[in-house]
Amino acid sequence: MFKIIKKDGRTAARTGELFTKNGIIETPVFMPVGTIGTVKSLSPSEIYGEGFKIMLSNAYHLFLRPGIEVIRKFGSLRNFTGYKGAILTDSGGFQIFSLAKFAKISGEGVEFMSHIDGETHFFTPENVIELQEILGSDIMMQLDVFSGPDASRKKAEKDLAATISWAERSKSAKIKNGNLLFLISQGNFFEDLRKKSAAIMSELDADGYAIGGLAVGEAKETMFGMLKISACNLPENKPRYLMGVGTPSDIVNAVSLGVDMFDCVLPTRNARNGFAFTSRGTVNIKNSLYKSEMSPIDPECSCFCCKNFSAAYVRHAFMSKEIFSQRLLTIHNLHFYQNLILQIRQSINGGYFYDFLQDYSSLILR
Repeated sequence: MFKIIKKDGRTAARTGELFTKNGIIETPVFMPVGTIGTVKSLSPSEIYGEGFKIMLSNAYHLFLRPGIEVIRKFGSLRNFTGYKGAILTDSGGFQIFSLAKFAKISGEGVEFMSHIDGETHFFTPENVIELQEILGSDIMMQLDVFSGPDASRKKAEKDLAATISWAERSKSAKIKNGNLLFLISQGNFFEDLRKKSAAIMSELDADGYAIGGLAVGEAKETMFGMLKISACNLPENKPRYLMGVGTPSDIVNAVSLGVDMFDCVLPTRNARNGFAFTSRGTVNIKNSLYKSEMSPIDPECSCFCCKNFSAAYVRHAFMSKEIFSQRLLTIHNLHFYQNLILQIRQSINGGYFYDFLQDYSSLILR
């Protein structure tokens, strides 16, 4: 069930509540990426304590390791990880794209050659749903297929036909009532295919809808053009999830188009590479400018890193290849994203989101 709380009068932005078996998720929401059940360098309690009531994991990667039988013994992925919040599991559709050289697609499903040991596995829409039900996923994603911005129309039509067929089969395969199923609207970068996909997926009446196949190398203008088409043609009374996006500015702009849910590796990946999101822009902690900086990375930030450590110390630890520095930067970046989401919700509920949208370049990182 999804309940809209407040709509913005001048954009498509809205706040809402998504009811899952493991808690109510306030939207808009950002989900940290814990691909194999762990957000890199942080504990599940740290993620939950930062205010993230839902995280994302990946059914394909969990199938490879630790293996589904291991998690089955624990009863669910939540039990295995100790994470207290809800969990959304991606199905492996992105891996069809990102690991294309290891995947062979047919009408029935996709054959993967494991990038870990070379063993082959065959995934169908049905067994991917079964896998996610064993994981106990609060939100399950259908298996889908998409192509990049350089794909021909013929390829885009073929991929969309497969995704629609697999959506129907995924819905039919769903057994357990407590697990929400999100279908994925695709269509590549063709306006009519995006509209067609959204219309057909809407008729299938899923618990929610994801918008996929974006932020895969196309220009920002193209991405937001396709996003607007998909979002405005999906049901208003269901949550809309933009997969794998993105930067803070991407999130703010996508919210204005009616998107409710986000995930992205950017805050954690950037942290591991020495980059911090701050109220003043991006900080590269490797820069010698911070070698003796006594202030925190972001004086306006209240995260554990900024409350307790100077930028100089964080830089020293990072340049010395101390794991603690990656933890500190990850904590900081996720805190930044969570604070951004809170600002967005507050501005919508307070009736000033349009002003926030217009002024965001002075408030957050572009």
